[in-house]
Amino acid sequence: MHAEVDHLVIAARSLAEGVAWCEATLGITPGPGGTHPLMGTHNRLLNVASEAYPKAYAEIIAIEPGKAPSRPKTRRWFDLDDAALQAALAQHGPRLIHFVARVPDAHAAVQALAREEHAHIDRGRVLEASRDTPAGRLEWQITVRDDGQRLFYGALPTLIQWGAVHPTDAMPSSGLALRSLRAAHPRAPALSAALSAVGMKGLQVDAGPPNLVAVLDTPRGIVTLESQGL
Repeated sequence: MHAEVDHLVIAARSLAEGVAWCEATLGITPGPGGTHPLMGTHNRLLNVASEAYPKAYAEIIAIEPGKAPSRPKTRRWFDLDDAALQAALAQHGPRLIHFVARVPDAHAAVQALAREEHAHIDRGRVLEASRDTPAGRLEWQITVRDDGQRLFYGALPTLIQWGAVHPTDAMPSSGLALRSLRAAHPRAPALSAALSAVGMKGLQVDAGPPNLVAVLDTPRGIVTLESQGL
């Protein structure tokens, strides 16, 4: 089992707010993204690949106005339907809330989490999705719980298995680079065990209040993004 950081998830109350935040905080305008009819969301993307995190990118994501998830009786991914999360975004603006890990076999990774001795984690069902882009058709399998929960305050990644094309294959350099990603959680040993079950190595996990911390090189210098328990 092997997992790598695929992308950071930055939630915004609206995509326009997310773009404005990106320009003010990171010093760049995010590139185009797409819509997710499966979840009623849309995003903008920016390349944050580095030597330590090849193929890493960030997505700024928001609920698409007037759209609902296409699957009945499900909530949107990444806790975007959570009232407390939306209230925090309204009060404080866009924020890093989660990350997604790339795995070679999403079904096997889900089963590994379910078997994990100390956690028995339900990471959700594996859904198939796709989107056409100018560079080709993106196809992926991704884990989504029906309740939309991220788990461990976003520090346990959603799992994704890409098809032949990866978004960064045609994503231009942005001037950003992910230096590090680390997490803190009151149940640090349980989080570490779950990460180990899917083969996620090199992610520092500390005991403490829930937090996910990403450090990036940007045109404005080093910028640190934190989830701060959201």
